[in-house]
Amino acid sequence: MGFSSDDLRLLDETSEVRIETRRGARTYRTVIWVVVDDGAVFVRSVRGESGKWYERVLADPDVVLHVAGRQIAARAEAAADDESVERTSAALRRKYPPGQSLDSMLRPEVLDTTIRLEPV
Repeated sequence: MGFSSDDLRLLDETSEVRIETRRGARTYRTVIWVVVDDGAVFVRSVRGESGKWYERVLADPDVVLHVAGRQIAARAEAAADDESVERTSAALRRKYPPGQSLDSMLRPEVLDTTIRLEPV
């Protein structure tokens, strides 16, 4: 079962969301970009493997996206395979304007931090 069509539309239309991650009992919220491609939801760490939210996701893949006053629970799965990386990069190019910020998300050293989010 995938995300609802309302959730997908909201994520697709929203430039930045907050991802809530955990380390032990403590929670953190970090602003990230999210893209939707053919019903699949992807995120990527602009800081590569040193991104704190990314490190926490690897340790505990249960996350919550905070967007437009809503909370969308999800489970993070590594998606560093070639197809997922390209889908994410293409979706980023479609959603965000050209420039330094977009270029940062497309650097070769961050591609392996592509994550697919699945609803829980």
